[in-house]
Amino acid sequence: MKLTVSKSKNSASFYVQKSIRTKSGGTTTITVEKLGNIEEVRARAKGKDPYEWAQEYVNELNRQEHEQKKSIIVSYSPSKLLKKDEQKLFNVGYLFLQDIYTSLGLPKICTDIASRHGFAYDLDEILSRLIYTRILYPSSKYSSNTLARKFVEQPGFGLHDIYRALSVLAEECDFIQSEVYQNSQKVLERRKDILYYDCTNYFFEIEEESGLKRYGKGKQHQPMPIVGMGLFMDYDGIPIAFDIYPGNKNEQPTMKPLEQKVIRDFGLSRIVVCTDAGLSSCANRKFNDHWLGEEALRNFITTQSIKQLPAYLKEYALSPDGWRLPGDRTVYDLNEVDPGEFYDSIFYKERWITEGITDRERKNGLHPLEQHLIVSFSFKYQDYLRKIRQGQVGRAQKLIDSGDYKKKGRNQNDPKRFIARTSVTADGEVCDVEQAYIDTGRIAEEEMYDGFYAVCTNMIDVPVETIVHINSKRWQIEECFRIMKTEFRARPVYLRNDDRIKAHFLTCFLALFVYRILEKRLGEKFTCENILETLKDMMVARPGDKLGYIPSYTRTDLTDALHGAFGFRTDYEILTDISMKGIIRQTKKKPKLTARTKQ
Repeated sequence: MKLTVSKSKNSASFYVQKSIRTKSGGTTTITVEKLGNIEEVRARAKGKDPYEWAQEYVNELNRQEHEQKKSIIVSYSPSKLLKKDEQKLFNVGYLFLQDIYTSLGLPKICTDIASRHGFAYDLDEILSRLIYTRILYPSSKYSSNTLARKFVEQPGFGLHDIYRALSVLAEECDFIQSEVYQNSQKVLERRKDILYYDCTNYFFEIEEESGLKRYGKGKQHQPMPIVGMGLFMDYDGIPIAFDIYPGNKNEQPTMKPLEQKVIRDFGLSRIVVCTDAGLSSCANRKFNDHWLGEEALRNFITTQSIKQLPAYLKEYALSPDGWRLPGDRTVYDLNEVDPGEFYDSIFYKERWITEGITDRERKNGLHPLEQHLIVSFSFKYQDYLRKIRQGQVGRAQKLIDSGDYKKKGRNQNDPKRFIARTSVTADGEVCDVEQAYIDTGRIAEEEMYDGFYAVCTNMIDVPVETIVHINSKRWQIEECFRIMKTEFRARPVYLRNDDRIKAHFLTCFLALFVYRILEKRLGEKFTCENILETLKDMMVARPGDKLGYIPSYTRTDLTDALHGAFGFRTDYEILTDISMKGIIRQTKKKPKLTARTKQ
């Protein structure tokens, strides 16, 4: 490489150029880097002569290139012991996470927080390691302090610093969420018009309830105190905001406060909120039935339990007549169509329903809630549900045969719900021995609803296909919860103080945020398990001081995709110390901050 200076009448421009051989056998000169004009180079030189500094810069690039090309010979002795307590293996998979962490402006956010508090520890270092270990080596905060030493960059904090930082993170939780959301719009394009909301809960390895830890209806039916989490997600499956609430609190009232905070702090206004039936209370629907004149500011799409519809609507939904296919004006009767011919088709019917209001509500400015009820039916879905039920009935019969049926079913999918009991014989006589049998009436009752699915919305002039498609992406928020609970092991929670509990879920939320962006960078071509295992296995060995790092992992299509997406490689036969420092420096390159963060 050489320095080239292009002079003009009033200035000079500095370039790093290199001669390369073309495919035809000739040579050509390419520009490796533009250093800038004379004033820009003078600013970088910091007092040195700009020409002298530029030449030294090129000399250093040539030296590094030479270091990269020369072979390195490492000698080992079969009679020489390893140095005691010397770490030989380091993880480099976290560097891809660090690149995303930096691009989200989290180092700058930590600096802003530090300016408002008087602590001496490095909050950025602590938060980043809590996120990386949550993704790669999920464990307790105590273990995370040790596991952080697996990374090439060694931590400079202690366990006591982590616990102190948790209180600060809890206090700044809302600020961090809103800033990360704003900064994320510089990282990838985010749809702001469709939000998904859902709740889950996490259990604790304790028996006494206090603060947020309360006995409630747990998703995993654990007989332990729990804490609830409400989560908003965007159309592409990337989290937006979260909050936690006491485990004994009803989840339906949790949506409105968090949504108000998102609208206020995140700058969102015209949105469609999509929820499941468990969160579709009348209050939540009315809150998102918000209009400014003839313009809708907030809309809702929610799943609707057909069982809970009024009798006249339930009869309408289950009636075999009045069905259509998307894009087809023909009206079908389900009793008259061939299930084989329409096995993969989805029929639908729709109607508007208006909820009446009292005179007092009308005087207070409220208006009737008009909802668009869309009912769909699929023979394929019907067949799927009946096969599932057939297996459950078979398991119920096995429980009866073994006598292990005393406890009642704990949820709607428990096969014990099909077991009925009687102490009367077939002749009507009372007997001392309880008899169990399959409840065919319960089976018939459930079969009535097989294949049917309903949603409600207040959206006007929106095609049915669009509404159904938006609702169909709710599975992604369930996947978010699964990743946090299973891959990131957010449960059980071992912390006791409410502020530390909140900080724990903040780190889980940020870990999910970082991971989802990683998935997008990889083109969503790999499974979660494959990505996490690959990052965890990306270890490099250090043979000795100043000898660099030797990759000890297998190069695969996924590792190639990672290196291609992030613009650096850790899979050379050996990485010099200079190369590793360059990679680390690249992953910490400061992004261009949004105007909001600069304030």
